[in-house]
Amino acid sequence: MSSPGSAEADWERKRRLAEVFGDALPETTADERDDAEPARTSDDWLREQVPPHHGG
Repeated sequence: MSSPGSAEADWERKRRLAEVFGDALPETTADERDDAEPARTSDDWLREQVPPHHGG
């Protein structure tokens, strides 16, 4: 907590901490981004493992 007499503003403290420790949380969450791959099922994996000579 900053004391009333401190010279460092709140935004300066946050910027300094972000430089040292990095951002703890991303700006957006995974469900807000469209870059995620579609969910795969175990059946998808099994179909990919079928050898070509079995006529997949």
